[in-house]
Amino acid sequence: MELLTDKIKSPIGDILIAAADGKLIALEFAQVRERFDADLRSRFGDVRLTSRPNPFGLSKRIRAYFAGKLSVLDDIAVDGGGTPFQQEVWHALREIPAGATKTYSELAEAVGRPNAVRAVGMINGRNPISIVVPCHRVIGKDGSLTGYGGGLDRKRWLLQHEGALLV
Repeated sequence: MELLTDKIKSPIGDILIAAADGKLIALEFAQVRERFDADLRSRFGDVRLTSRPNPFGLSKRIRAYFAGKLSVLDDIAVDGGGTPFQQEVWHALREIPAGATKTYSELAEAVGRPNAVRAVGMINGRNPISIVVPCHRVIGKDGSLTGYGGGLDRKRWLLQHEGALLV
């Protein structure tokens, strides 16, 4: 299988994307390239990564997001793989609009599993399509910035960029 990849410069570091069949299948920060590659191998096996500028117009849209056009990510087609429960949680993340946040408890309630807060948190942390599937919009019950694979400084920047946090 061939996946198209690109590297995008952003205010919070270089970003790697992978795409296939018109869909974004991975988005990760370049500093964790090994995790990006390992995730793609675990999902697709022996995969060939082909560097292609702006595959399916995705890189341009991600750059537009960083330029302030927040809604440009809303209708990007994604495929993060995963189990049906993971897909349900990742879909619920996409329902959180830019400028808003939810707690892990609220996210668990949104998927109809209010007692599965820890499981929902684990799934949130395994999101293979950061930013577009906005796991950064999930915060602690007390309003604190908790866990983000890209680091709390990036999470804070993203939330400020979207207007969910005051500077």
